[in-house]
Amino acid sequence: MSIPKIYAMNFAKVYPLYVAKAERKGRTKAEVDEIIRWLTGYEQSGLEARLQEETDFESFFDQSPRLNPLRKKITGVVCGVRVEEIEEETMREIRYLDKLIDELAKGKPMVKILRD
Repeated sequence: MSIPKIYAMNFAKVYPLYVAKAERKGRTKAEVDEIIRWLTGYEQSGLEARLQEETDFESFFDQSPRLNPLRKKITGVVCGVRVEEIEEETMREIRYLDKLIDELAKGKPMVKILRD
């Protein structure tokens, strides 16, 4: 079975799109980074290293220091699919991140996005 193309996609190539989406709506790169760190457990230096290494999505999530257990509170629809119903693990992690970036771009306060 072949790896789905999105898993093999370079995270470093998608990351600027997350930042651009946030910035178009008056949010910041620092907020995008905070969301990614919250979700994955990476320190800023680890996140930057994964970007420099041009890590693919599957490796990015597999190498995450600690996926946040609160991520399971993320619900809603991304690309017409309810994130909480996605069975495949890596795809669900990707969609969790997509959903958080969507919430940021829609102006949701960080405290609510991070579900603390």
